[in-house]
Amino acid sequence: MSGFLWNFASFVVALGILVAVHEFGHFWVARRCGVKVHKFSIGFGKSIWSRTDKQGTEYTIALIPLGGFVKMLDGRVDELTDEQKNQAFDHKPLWKRSAIVAAGPMFNFLFAIIAYWLVLMIGVPSVKPVIGDLVPNSIAEQAGIERSMELTSIDGIKTPDWQSVNMQLISHIGLDQMSVTYAPIDNYGLERQTTLDIRQWQFDPEKESAIRTIGIVPYRPEIISTVSQVIEGGAAEAAGVQVGDQIIGLNEQPMTEWEAIAETIRNNPSTAMPIDIIRDGNPITLTLTPNARVIEEQTIGYVGIMPTSEPWPENYRFDMQFGPFAAIGEAVNKSYQLVDLTLSMLKKLVVGHVGIENLSGPISIAKGAGATADYGLVHFLMFLALISVNLGIINLLPLPVLDGGHLLFFAIEAVIRRPVPEKVQEVGYRIGGALLLALMTVAIFNDFMRL
Repeated sequence: MSGFLWNFASFVVALGILVAVHEFGHFWVARRCGVKVHKFSIGFGKSIWSRTDKQGTEYTIALIPLGGFVKMLDGRVDELTDEQKNQAFDHKPLWKRSAIVAAGPMFNFLFAIIAYWLVLMIGVPSVKPVIGDLVPNSIAEQAGIERSMELTSIDGIKTPDWQSVNMQLISHIGLDQMSVTYAPIDNYGLERQTTLDIRQWQFDPEKESAIRTIGIVPYRPEIISTVSQVIEGGAAEAAGVQVGDQIIGLNEQPMTEWEAIAETIRNNPSTAMPIDIIRDGNPITLTLTPNARVIEEQTIGYVGIMPTSEPWPENYRFDMQFGPFAAIGEAVNKSYQLVDLTLSMLKKLVVGHVGIENLSGPISIAKGAGATADYGLVHFLMFLALISVNLGIINLLPLPVLDGGHLLFFAIEAVIRRPVPEKVQEVGYRIGGALLLALMTVAIFNDFMRL
């Protein structure tokens, strides 16, 4: 229950920030264009806080935190006096109306740049993308990529960490080939390049890792079977396992590889089995009965212990951090890559390279908000940047009821030199609303299927 409340609170904070940014864009440009703003609302429904400024604009935070709006003086819905006409949205020149509508998405993109700028100044703990192993007969192995190499770029885009590698791989879904550059770690003068044939590469982004399915296993420090943590109240504590114990056997089989130990535990829920350990140089045998846990309709065992991991080599880890001015260029580049990736995924969704089951709705966003908030401010800001870019792009889609639909009507008006008839606009709004509702229904259904 606490996890749900944390996710919900994080979701409300994230959505509130992004909606405020989007609506402030409309509001700020409207004010600059001389349009009177009646109301600036974050959320819908009953107001829980409000104040009115000297210009008569009411600022409101409403009960339902699922959006917001800016209500402007408009002759299509308001009775106007002659004096008010020059303050009405619909009486402004076409370029001003277009600027006001486009300002919402543009502010979302600007927010992403600012968020990344802050992240890059604070610094992001990162790991160099060093290849630990290759999956036999995989696309990467067949292309001749070597183990213990650092991936430096994909199709000319630098990949300083695994997140960058993952983004570039995902952007290549549905393409025929991909150019990968790699080098011995910290020896970039010896870079090599190869081309991967990805015509047969298929995977589900919701369930599988792009890095793993291409055949690359990231380097990880060796995990040894010495216990580093025992969870209070778990099966391991009940069996008498202690921190510092070295596991040498399980279920009457010699066993020191952590993957084998973990797999044996998962495959034996509620089954008593001997566990052989070395404690203070002395061999001891205990009886371990893994608890049972149901995950995705499968019952697995768990005992509540953590292994010991060897330390990372110093030259494999770094802080991605820049000064205030250098961070601006990097933030713009990161935001551009997010925009490019999002547009690419939308295109792949339309042509069928990505299934509609990959659409995510508010539940998935809430989980993402809660998870990134758990990791701290830097990760939460990166999440906000991602969602802000997505929000900006979605609002620019040429669907009536969205900002992009309004801009489409304005473009038609520029061509025919008169406003699009209101009846045509009304039909467009109904069609756009129906399509948007259908997409939201699919996204929410996908969210429930992932629970």
